[in-house]
Amino acid sequence: MNEQVFGGEHHSGRPARPLWEAMMRGLRGRCPHCGDGKLFASYVKTVDRCEVCGEEIHHHRADDLPAYLVIVIVGHIVVGAFMAVEATTDLTVLQHLAIWVPLTIIGSLALLRPIKGAVVGLQWALYMHGFGGKEDLVETHPEL
Repeated sequence: MNEQVFGGEHHSGRPARPLWEAMMRGLRGRCPHCGDGKLFASYVKTVDRCEVCGEEIHHHRADDLPAYLVIVIVGHIVVGAFMAVEATTDLTVLQHLAIWVPLTIIGSLALLRPIKGAVVGLQWALYMHGFGGKEDLVETHPEL
């Protein structure tokens, strides 16, 4: 029986890259290719090229996806925790603000960089946005 394989690597003839390994490397702020070089030059600005393996990273297109994912994750945690605390205590509005606003800000800032790294790792593993050594279709065919 033939095994059905999904994904561009099988059909394009390119070797499959380790998806979860690349995402975990990015999550830790490391180059998705080698895992040794730094992925970030500053808080969320990626390096142009890995100083260890030379992989070009400047062309990634994480855009707003990391921020959206952070909003979803932090929102679920904070709203769930708020509802549990509200159901079990009698805190004032100011007390709630003093708890949940800082937790939301700290949680968002703590997750933004790792989530962006994971998105860059995902793009690398799936040969997206120039990571396959070819320009994007839109750049090579502007009429589309």
